[in-house]
Amino acid sequence: MSRDLFAAAALADIPKILTLQDRNPHSPTYGCFDRNYWQYKIIDFPSGMAQEFVLPLALAWATDCPGNPYYGKAAVRDWAIAGMRFAAASAHDDGSCDDYFPFERAAGAAAFSLLACLDAYRLLGLRDEALEEFFARRGAWLADHRESGRLSNHEALIALDLALLGELDGGDRWQAPFEARLARLLSWQDEEGWFHEYEGCDPGYLTLTISVLARLHEIRPRDDVARALERAVVFAAAFCHPDGTFGGEYGSRNTYSFFPHGFELVGRWMPAALAVNDRFLDALSAGRTACFADDHIVGHHCWNYLLAWRDFAAERPSVAAVEEGRRHFRNAGLVVDRRGDTALYLALNKGGVFKLFRGGRLVASDTQVSLRLSDGRNAVAHLAGTYETRLTDDGVEVGGDFGWAKQPKMTIAKLIILRLLMVTIGRFHPDAVRRLLQRLLITGRQAAPFAFVRRLTWRDGQWTVRDDVTAEDWEQVAAAGIGGDQTSIHVVMSRTYQEGQLQPWQDLTGQVAALAKGEALVVERSL
Repeated sequence: MSRDLFAAAALADIPKILTLQDRNPHSPTYGCFDRNYWQYKIIDFPSGMAQEFVLPLALAWATDCPGNPYYGKAAVRDWAIAGMRFAAASAHDDGSCDDYFPFERAAGAAAFSLLACLDAYRLLGLRDEALEEFFARRGAWLADHRESGRLSNHEALIALDLALLGELDGGDRWQAPFEARLARLLSWQDEEGWFHEYEGCDPGYLTLTISVLARLHEIRPRDDVARALERAVVFAAAFCHPDGTFGGEYGSRNTYSFFPHGFELVGRWMPAALAVNDRFLDALSAGRTACFADDHIVGHHCWNYLLAWRDFAAERPSVAAVEEGRRHFRNAGLVVDRRGDTALYLALNKGGVFKLFRGGRLVASDTQVSLRLSDGRNAVAHLAGTYETRLTDDGVEVGGDFGWAKQPKMTIAKLIILRLLMVTIGRFHPDAVRRLLQRLLITGRQAAPFAFVRRLTWRDGQWTVRDDVTAEDWEQVAAAGIGGDQTSIHVVMSRTYQEGQLQPWQDLTGQVAALAKGEALVVERSL
């Protein structure tokens, strides 16, 4: 398996990253990667997360890999340094930064960009007192900050940042906060191996947490971190699909993300981790992986792929056949069921959302029944929650209420109110605003006046899916259907394109229109 696939995928994103950056040394925003701010001038503050892009540039400059026109180029080094200096200049006095609204003081943006700056600083061989003072301010803010919600990937990034700061200054200033944040993160690991991301388990974000923890273990080997990594890798391996793709809408945050670097590092003592990467490389070579070329998230996978190329293990085990049978991850609310040449990945805690593969090929991706009402509201059966479930040897049943999709949009009035809020109360209490937005856009489920039962039955070598949907009044429903990639919460890394999304929308509007009051919508398919 060619490791050069990682390098090629990463290098393909460097021109976009350079386009996003202001590279004019005489510009007041020299080094800024937020093109919406410095070029289009359609926002009034720069996103701190964008300065994470200094790491892909530093790695491109430092990595002698095939087809790399950026290796050793002085201009690329200068642009990476400019990016770090803009990160420092645009930060708040306490070292924090904003991401989506002013005075947000976003922990994720601060942690991602600090890791990028620390790694780039080392790669470029810099000694700069002003930058080191900025790193310390940001690290101190992160050490003391506790963001709302349990986002394990952020907590892992903060722990790694504190460890790297300790490596940089050689003292013990960062040891106590490092130990506290690492202990907090490890307490968020479920006994099944996954780490919490908001309302449950997301395999995609789990691979980022694995990547960050593996880096941490590389610089500070620890038995507790090694054990956590082993459990996490075993769990993650269960969600590498037969075609090499990974994750999807059955996870708590709907991501297709896969961060390979951690699997290469863990593979040094746990060879099974390398087999996961080899399956993913199959998908990467065939163009089946998701596209992350979004202005805000393009950097995440870029630097991770370059690190995976750099630390690629030369000796690799053969990819063993996956055993048949069912694995029920009760705490995660997930089921993986393999029979013959089929593989089913199903979320019990998301109403029975599933992906089904046969013969190594995706044959169905299903995000449950969706109903659009005449007033514009959207009732869906795929929101995370507690449902009635029953598992038998040859079937799975999930039932419960629909929920209202979270689809609020910004308006002029809302933007004005948010700005006024953030420049008054919000600038002093940004976490209160964050908690409010999390409730509005991400967490929680409000029941809609529709109910469903989904039954999946194994019969004659194939899965049959039957959905029964009931309503008090069908006249209010203007459209109905089942999509393969529909999601209804705000997650930055979700809603990316992947080849498997080419399956058509199943339109049920005609069937609903024919229903009389009291009748149930019944949809049955053999897959």
